[in-house]
Amino acid sequence: MIIFDAHQDIAYNALSHGRDYTQSALVKRREEEGGEAARKNGLAMLGLPEALLGRVGIAIATIFTEPGYPNGMTKQPMSGANTYKTPREAYTLGMKQLDIYNSLFDRSPRIRPVRSLPELDAVLATWADGTKPADHVQGLILSMENADPIIEPKQFEEWYERGVRAVGPAWAGTRYCGGTGDPGGLTSDGYALLEVMGGLNALLDLSHMAEESFFQALDRYEGTLIASHSNPRRFVPNRDVRGRHLTDDMIRRLAERGGVIGLVPYNFFLHDTWVSGDPAIPFSRYLDVIDYVCQLTGSAAHVGIGTDFDGGFGAASTPDGLDTEADLLDIPDGLRQRGYSQADIDAITHGNFLAVMRRILPAS
Repeated sequence: MIIFDAHQDIAYNALSHGRDYTQSALVKRREEEGGEAARKNGLAMLGLPEALLGRVGIAIATIFTEPGYPNGMTKQPMSGANTYKTPREAYTLGMKQLDIYNSLFDRSPRIRPVRSLPELDAVLATWADGTKPADHVQGLILSMENADPIIEPKQFEEWYERGVRAVGPAWAGTRYCGGTGDPGGLTSDGYALLEVMGGLNALLDLSHMAEESFFQALDRYEGTLIASHSNPRRFVPNRDVRGRHLTDDMIRRLAERGGVIGLVPYNFFLHDTWVSGDPAIPFSRYLDVIDYVCQLTGSAAHVGIGTDFDGGFGAASTPDGLDTEADLLDIPDGLRQRGYSQADIDAITHGNFLAVMRRILPAS
């Protein structure tokens, strides 16, 4: 049994906060105590030691860049090592993050790129029954969150050649579509990007896409779709002023297309009244959200885990009991206590997203 985490901003944390993924999250916390990284991003939760301990065998790792101009996410100019104002600047920052991943693959034999089915199977083999903990490795599938580093649609072919297998066109609004806080549909470049992605059988990530562009993409894109880190709007109806969360109709439509939703264990996305500084909400609330989507879609086939850990929040903002990614093993235990079958638990924790990857990864 492994955990598949559909959303981790590993390179962003390295570039913006100096966080080395090979280090334990607890080491990072000690080094960052009282510093800017902890203040801005919260207590670190990600680290290779915790990933291996928590059996996070596969993760989708992002290339994420922030616009340096006012947008619907922030309403104010951004600055820092990871912000851009032009497509060329976004491209340069994206390549820096790609270099960070390549450096991780070179430095640590326990982190491997997953760009093809043989590479996926090789990672999974290290977790097979009878293998020793020292043999386990983590596979990273590269994704782009916010497509602005793609200078023009055809140029995605370069990113794909370099190992990027998925794209989320939006964060806030981008040149390709409306996004969180920036309503709007797909632009002409957005439609063109979907065509290029479809020709490569790339994975389309609908998280952060504005509602109009979300439905347009469902109608237009014939390839495989997911929402890597999205939650039901049903649980936070009064605070979803930026259109970040999925309506029941959006969830159903994505499920009808065979998509999978990675649910985020973030208190602010789980409870309408929780604010930073409040006590952690019960872990059972996250299980409630998993169960809600299963009931809404009629099965466990469209639910997965997309933690977004260290993506702007830390351990003080997660449900009670989730301190690092090692604690993700509480999810199968909690589902078992609720009467979920082992087959459904396996589907939620890793099987659904693995099935997606088998549809989009090339054979060689």
